[in-house]
Amino acid sequence: MFVVKKSEHNPILIPDRDHYWEEFATFNLCPIRYNKKIYGLYRAISAVDPLQNPRQISVIGIGESKDGIHFKDRKPFIIPEEEWERFGCEDPRITFFEGKFYTFYTALSKFPFNAECIKVAVAVSDDFKKIKERHLVTPFNAKAMTLFPERINGKIVVMFSYHTDSPPAKIVFATLDKIEELWSQTFWEKWEKKVDEYTLDLRRTPYDHTEVGAPPIKTKYGWLFIYSHIQNYFPTPGNFDRIFGIEAVLFDLKDPFKIIGRTTGPMIVPEESYELSGYVSNIVFPTGALIEKFIRSDKDILTIYYGAADTTVCSARVNLTDLLFNMHYDHRDDFRFKRSTENPIILPKIENKWESQATFNPAAILLNNTVHIVYRAMSQDNTSTFGYASSKNGIDIVKRLSSPIYLPREDFENKKRENGNSGCEDPRLTKIGKNIYLCYTAFDSIGPPRVAITSITEKDFVANKWNWEKPFLITPAGLDDKDTCLLPFKFPLGYFILHRVDNEICGDYLSSLDFKHETIKKCIRIIGPRVNMWDSSKVGISAPPIKTKYGWLLLYHGVSKSHSTYRVGCVLLDLKDPSIVIARSTEPIFEPKEEYEINGIVNNVVFPCGMVVKSAHSGSKKILYIYYGGGDRVVGVATMDLDIILKTLMNSTKY
Repeated sequence: MFVVKKSEHNPILIPDRDHYWEEFATFNLCPIRYNKKIYGLYRAISAVDPLQNPRQISVIGIGESKDGIHFKDRKPFIIPEEEWERFGCEDPRITFFEGKFYTFYTALSKFPFNAECIKVAVAVSDDFKKIKERHLVTPFNAKAMTLFPERINGKIVVMFSYHTDSPPAKIVFATLDKIEELWSQTFWEKWEKKVDEYTLDLRRTPYDHTEVGAPPIKTKYGWLFIYSHIQNYFPTPGNFDRIFGIEAVLFDLKDPFKIIGRTTGPMIVPEESYELSGYVSNIVFPTGALIEKFIRSDKDILTIYYGAADTTVCSARVNLTDLLFNMHYDHRDDFRFKRSTENPIILPKIENKWESQATFNPAAILLNNTVHIVYRAMSQDNTSTFGYASSKNGIDIVKRLSSPIYLPREDFENKKRENGNSGCEDPRLTKIGKNIYLCYTAFDSIGPPRVAITSITEKDFVANKWNWEKPFLITPAGLDDKDTCLLPFKFPLGYFILHRVDNEICGDYLSSLDFKHETIKKCIRIIGPRVNMWDSSKVGISAPPIKTKYGWLLLYHGVSKSHSTYRVGCVLLDLKDPSIVIARSTEPIFEPKEEYEINGIVNNVVFPCGMVVKSAHSGSKKILYIYYGGGDRVVGVATMDLDIILKTLMNSTKY
């Protein structure tokens, strides 16, 4: 897992109304360090000139910065001079290579624009004061060329987007002996005959599109390459919307054709107003990246520079180590939950009618070194009740009762429609004082679902004497409000309860635990769906959060709009006021993978309702166990080093 944090200064570069050449837009910046400064080269679109055709033109601007955020002394750097660029210079990528600066850019030779007039050019300079030479590079349609900053196995290596404007587009490599071959038509004629040998396909589906992003960065683990991945770029059977995303891939240091790691999805998507609206709305497009040692953390931080809505320049930061380990095929499993080889640990039993169809979505609580599991069970007529099982080591089930421990007993949870879903669903357990509180979704087959709460003494619970108190509804009538739990602590403002209203996780403070008179009255928003991300449709809590020295760790489930897959992410909430979010994971840390999660009563679901922390055999390491429903049919368990989760979340607070 890792956390990407967008700059609080975004947008960091905006059009200057006093500069005619960049009055309309300033975006797609590529930074480079030189003489203790950071220089940023960017695309600038001019003000409208009614006497010209086209009425606006792009040039490459340049600015200086000390901090990589504030760029001053902005001026044009590459302006159209040659016939092959007379209608614009766009989207620079700069690399310092063997004593010179090479700035590749898109050159436009005709108007109206067409694929044949859009090619790659390069400007060469010894510094940022004067361009020494410039050349047209590709004799064919191409964009976004970037140069590796050193030779690999004695070869010069470039990457670029090939036939971007005349699909199918490809990301391709080229290797050279001499830099002058870049602008040799003979070289490219030979290269094109073998183009399939140099093609890199990073698409996740045939409907997607990829383009070269930032110049590759050398790390000790491999060449880090940030690129653009556009979901649903071409028409899809489901007519899903295009989603512009920024992703990363890791190449072998000695063989840039070999992929040794990559992100599982977008790191950055359009979410903020400055990304969702602009010259071309709903776009984030990476063109540069820098590694720096951030003062507050003494860690290597990767800063990604990207164009937002083809209008402004923005930046985002991520801890480099977290990102690389999360990507690298040899290390990424350490940053995700590991399933038990014994999964599923609880399956339906045909001989027990009350749990013959499904056993899933389990709550869990650790008492006296025993993990007590309360799971949702479903009969063939779709009535949900709760069953019980326990484990000493957290994985192997040593006890499982043959009868349900909790049955529907109130009108608000008794079936009113034949064979409709009804009963008690998705339990969550919290111990406060001598009592254990059970929050669950009560459904009468008509709805909408509401949350009920009951309690039992710890003594009776451990003894399996199911003397539950009378349940009370605690969520408002007529509202879809579920996924609820109590936190095991009384805060200055009262007891804190988490719940889900529609598609957002909310919270509220309660003055007492007298639920005969106490109900949820507020929806203090904690987190909601993130536009265009894996959790863009809805979010809800998983298990009750656990208290750590850094804050309350809460796992949550999320679903995207473009598919119905349930995945798991995490957030860290403030210790004193859990309505405040400290950090939130960018990628999911758990998602359907095994057959029993992908295929079930509901496909593609992992849904935890319980988690506990146990000490590893060494004693010092704390392991987080999550208990989850797989495919809405079985129970599974997965584990992860708690310290990895907490450190990754806390890293994001230091940059």
